[in-house]
Amino acid sequence: MKRLLASLFLIFAGASAAVAQSTEKTFAESVNEVMAPISDAISSVIFFTLQDIIPVLPPIPFIVIWLVGGAIFFTFYMGFPNLRGFKQSIKIVKGTYDNPSDPGEVTHFQALTAAVSGTVGLGNIAGVAIAVSIGGPGATFWMILAGFFGMTSKFVECTLGVKYREIDQDGVVTGGPMLYLSKGLANHGLPNLGKILAIAAAVICIGGAYGAGAMFQVNQSSTQFTNELVALTGGAESFFFGRPWLFGMLFAFFVGLVIIGGIRQITHVTEFLVPIMATIYISASLVVIFSHFSDIPAAFGQIFAGAFTGEGIQGGIIGVLIQGLPRASFSNEAGLGSAAIAHSAAKTKEPVAEGLVALLEPFIDTVVICTITALVVILTGSFDPNASGTSAGIALTSKAFASVIDWFPYILTVAVVLFAFSTSITWFYYGQRSFLYLFGNNKAADFAFKLSYLCILIVGSAMSLAPVMDMADALLLAMGFPNIVGLFIMRKEVKEMLQNYMERVKSGAIKPYIHNE
Repeated sequence: MKRLLASLFLIFAGASAAVAQSTEKTFAESVNEVMAPISDAISSVIFFTLQDIIPVLPPIPFIVIWLVGGAIFFTFYMGFPNLRGFKQSIKIVKGTYDNPSDPGEVTHFQALTAAVSGTVGLGNIAGVAIAVSIGGPGATFWMILAGFFGMTSKFVECTLGVKYREIDQDGVVTGGPMLYLSKGLANHGLPNLGKILAIAAAVICIGGAYGAGAMFQVNQSSTQFTNELVALTGGAESFFFGRPWLFGMLFAFFVGLVIIGGIRQITHVTEFLVPIMATIYISASLVVIFSHFSDIPAAFGQIFAGAFTGEGIQGGIIGVLIQGLPRASFSNEAGLGSAAIAHSAAKTKEPVAEGLVALLEPFIDTVVICTITALVVILTGSFDPNASGTSAGIALTSKAFASVIDWFPYILTVAVVLFAFSTSITWFYYGQRSFLYLFGNNKAADFAFKLSYLCILIVGSAMSLAPVMDMADALLLAMGFPNIVGLFIMRKEVKEMLQNYMERVKSGAIKPYIHNE
């Protein structure tokens, strides 16, 4: 801990010294000059489209079809566990079956809050505003639909995460796509393919942690926080004007304090923060929505009509699809395997039980919170297809909140910081587990990743939105390539486990745990 805090101090001191020798504008420009080409290169590789392969086809990114298509296939193949397992998942999360003597590190609820904190982030707030602005209200429909089918992808990967996890002699759990791809495919007679996919998943997960978990979260939260602070302290003459890196440094410091304690400390924080941040954001959003109560039916009409016509949107229905589906995939992370890292730590002997818990994530994340954000933006008329730079993303949602009550952006700022913070600490854990899988579970590797993650937070706070969004999208969604291959190969064993579990629940063989008071 002392080494990490000392390193944090050196980072902050070094950054301050560098800024003291140059203007903050130069610092931000320097960061973007370095990062923008990297972002462009990564995006061009990951987001190749059908049109790039066959010119007559629509320009839909292949990775989106890969993820959503996989989710639809698994939903039908498994017999809609997202519907028939929903009630049982609620019982599990409530602690009905929690047995403290079961193997694992955290409860079902703690595992869920950790995973939800990793998915319910600024993609639900800033990302949805961007999607609605560019793709129109109809993009919301495709986000909801992708979230519905994504529930099954989450179920499959998290079931496998618990089945193939490893628990060391100290009770520390390691799980996720790295393990279920390597061990699971070895069981299917494909050890070499399993190793290749596991390494690919680990490498990409580290990139996703840096891009989506660190850069995007701190970038949009620093933008919102700095904008509101500047407005309160003199506008363009404010000391904080053009200095989002100050927030980035503070943000990195508090992330550093939490990540020292590992998954147990992270889940203690997330089980406290997630209900609070969800309550704050949903309550404020409902005030905005019900202030336009009479317009709600028309808003849903725009969502459904726009989903199939793309009226007023460049590219028509294809343009709407291109905005709605990627935003849903980025938001709920279904099919990427990332959430399996958190769910693998759950105290349970039943892999399927934790898989059912996991399917609640896309429902909470996309079906509920993304829909609420979209309604706020649509009802207030705040979406702008020409928005870019600082006027896009979180600023659009803030504009929507302010249109109803002028001080509501302050409420949004609190929610944004909590969303970003919880997402960043969870994604640190995802990246750390992947990094240690590749470089060995040792103190040197652990320290190296912690230090690099905190540095990335500061860099992300100074970047422009466009390269951050492109890099975050690409690095996150790329995890779907190796993961979906593995899930497809192991689909039969998951289906058999699900059928067995549901039969035992129906027969009463799986009983609630009786806690001694």
